Amino acid sequence: MSQDDCIFCQIVDGDIPSRKVFEDDTAMAFLDANPLAPGHTLVIPKEHHETLEETPEDVAAHVFGALHRLNTAVEHAVDADGTNVAFNNGEAAGQEVPHVHGHIIPRFEGDGGNPIHAVAGKRPDLSEAELDEIAEDIHTQRD
Repeated sequence: MSQDDCIFCQIVDGDIPSRKVFEDDTAMAFLDANPLAPGHTLVIPKEHHETLEETPEDVAAHVFGALHRLNTAVEHAVDADGTNVAFNNGEAAGQEVPHVHGHIIPRFEGDGGNPIHAVAGKRPDLSEAELDEIAEDIHTQRD
């Protein structure tokens, strides 16, 4: 997808209106147009990066820093009991807009929502050896 076709890039450029709650040189945050809860906020890098892997580390750190600061503001603004904070990374993970973005989703006691563990479906049955192998693979791949 090109930047010209990206809805979030169009929001950054001001071509599509948004309910902006934060902006600096690197990041921007606005209310989700299709919220899962009152105050559902999206935090994005202003430059177009489709996935976390494509996002430079300094930009990712800045976006997460903004998300971190906004989380409390969102909770207080809507009197939430908590929040889910998540990045859907890639189409298989449910990322609908191919521009990396973090969600701050306010949660309320008795709202009927599920914990983050509910998003992946059935849990795998992994042996200790399989877990050790996965941990080692992650360790060797991380850099």
